[in-house]
Amino acid sequence: MPATHALADKLPAVSGSSGRLIVQPSQAETSEREWPGRIFEDPALTYEEAMLDFVAASQEPASQPEPEPQGKQADQVSLKAAQQVLRREEAQLRDERRRIREKRKLEDAAWKEAQAARKAEAQAYQALSKAERRQQRKVKQGQDEQWRALRKQRCASLEVRTQADEAWRQKRRSLRERLSQLPVVTTWIAILVVIDNCTRQCLGLPLFVAGPKVTSERIVEALRILLPPELLFLISDRGTHFKAHAFQKLVLSEAFIHVRIARHRPQSNGIAERFVRTLKEWLQDKAWREDEELAPLLQQFLDEYNDRPHQGLAIPGLSPNE
Repeated sequence: MPATHALADKLPAVSGSSGRLIVQPSQAETSEREWPGRIFEDPALTYEEAMLDFVAASQEPASQPEPEPQGKQADQVSLKAAQQVLRREEAQLRDERRRIREKRKLEDAAWKEAQAARKAEAQAYQALSKAERRQQRKVKQGQDEQWRALRKQRCASLEVRTQADEAWRQKRRSLRERLSQLPVVTTWIAILVVIDNCTRQCLGLPLFVAGPKVTSERIVEALRILLPPELLFLISDRGTHFKAHAFQKLVLSEAFIHVRIARHRPQSNGIAERFVRTLKEWLQDKAWREDEELAPLLQQFLDEYNDRPHQGLAIPGLSPNE
């Protein structure tokens, strides 16, 4: 889900099941073929039998290398790489500026010490008698000559500083202009959909501001709170979060069967997919600018969704909460 949304914008189709955030328009089914979900078409099977057959038919095939990104996905990868290059240049420029400032602090401290020493010399010379001044005249002339050279060096150093500051400002402006010319990348918020396939009750919509970078540990923390103790099957996509060691520990500790849907067949988890569609339709005319504004909207939707009758239930006229 985008971290910000305007009323005029259409919510995009988003998938993170491959471990990367993929934004793409929904596509109509173009071909008919066999898939594990068709097991549920057999009316002779009980729910548990069909689910177990589905798990067996959906076993993970031999791992294959990830396909190279193409089209918009490739553009997003190249855009991210360009941003990273510019951010590194910006960080290097900032570090260099910090080192220069530290060096200048030492130079300024040394100049103040030299000024203090010059003032002390002048006061000591004024305290001498005329006869002593005549004796110290050559020493005084040498000190004056040395001070003039030191001041000349200081003025040259300040001039160099002015030129360096202007060059640094130009580099910073150039970097900011190059960054501003890159297309804007939408910040994403991840929402975990937890829904009961039998009652259609949504058990929760935990929100993660980390977006596609949310960890499996965070997913597991949310599931431990939301999952009912009598759970037998948990259906999910094939995202990396549901293959991680932390999630496997949850499966063992809670003693349920993990069912992963068939590849490229979101219909295998059709109830959750239809829920996401309903959620997006409900949010379409809503606006938010940050996660703190989105969270109460999700809670409002959750209450309304669970309290209204559903067409897909075996007993029509009842809400998921009933």
